[in-house]
Amino acid sequence: MAAEHTVHQLPSPLSTIGAKTVWDVDSQSLYYVDINVAAIRRYDYAENKTYSCTVDGVNPIAPVILVQGNPNHYVVGSGNKLLLVNWDGRSEKGTLVKTVYDLGESEKHTRFNEGKVDPKGRLYAGTMQLESLGDIFQSKEGKLYRFDGKTGGEFHMVKDGIGISNGLAWIQCTNKLYYIDTAALDIKEFDVLENGDLENETVMYDWRVNGEGPGYFGDGMTNDEEGNLYVATWGGSKVQKINPRTKKVELEIEIPAKYVTTLAFGGPQLDELFVATANIGTQDPPAGALFKVTGLGVRGLPMTKMMLKD
Repeated sequence: MAAEHTVHQLPSPLSTIGAKTVWDVDSQSLYYVDINVAAIRRYDYAENKTYSCTVDGVNPIAPVILVQGNPNHYVVGSGNKLLLVNWDGRSEKGTLVKTVYDLGESEKHTRFNEGKVDPKGRLYAGTMQLESLGDIFQSKEGKLYRFDGKTGGEFHMVKDGIGISNGLAWIQCTNKLYYIDTAALDIKEFDVLENGDLENETVMYDWRVNGEGPGYFGDGMTNDEEGNLYVATWGGSKVQKINPRTKKVELEIEIPAKYVTTLAFGGPQLDELFVATANIGTQDPPAGALFKVTGLGVRGLPMTKMMLKD
């Protein structure tokens, strides 16, 4: 018999675009951002409370990346730069420490949107065209990069021609990376080489039927320890559990917000699924709230922190 799940709304600000969730095992906290408000948020599991900060001069913010060995340091994307910021997790203000990497003048028309650290500590970060420059669903200006974690070090482009760079999930037992370009309406599968490059790109799952989309888009993504994917749906009011082996949707979790953006397993046993949402336009609460799903009967995997070197 399938487990019965429950969706809980958590105490949190209503985010315009809540996104880029990452669970910190060490502090038992969920970090995420509100992109255009340029806020970093931290949900404290023990306190059942959400703290937020902004950083002067840093806007927008996406994603937020935890740094190995320094619990108050975070790498964030802002425009076409990666920045190191310092935040104590409670104050209303963080501080800018330094620029980690600048994509430069040739990429000033793009901004970072998604980033995640692979199981080996390498950062993969994806970009998209600036919203102010036109239809982001038609643009193919985004790129996916791999970064070795050295300040000012080399960025390696692993994919280009991207619309909206979003969900990333690694399945270690099969050595696969799954990736969502929201505008493409599919989930792509790659083999990961020893150096982190990607090859053998295929479409693992396609939301289109007879060339038509379902009226929503894949956004953020995570995976459980059994190798199943969980996808947030922008405009779909749900999370989909997709089995890469069967290429089928095995479960749909209804979320009381139209725009579901991102998700991560967390909690003391890594068996609670945290889900962030957006509140754009005229949606009523709880759109924009943070949620958690319990009773799924599965566990996630600890998220890796970035190894940042001077």
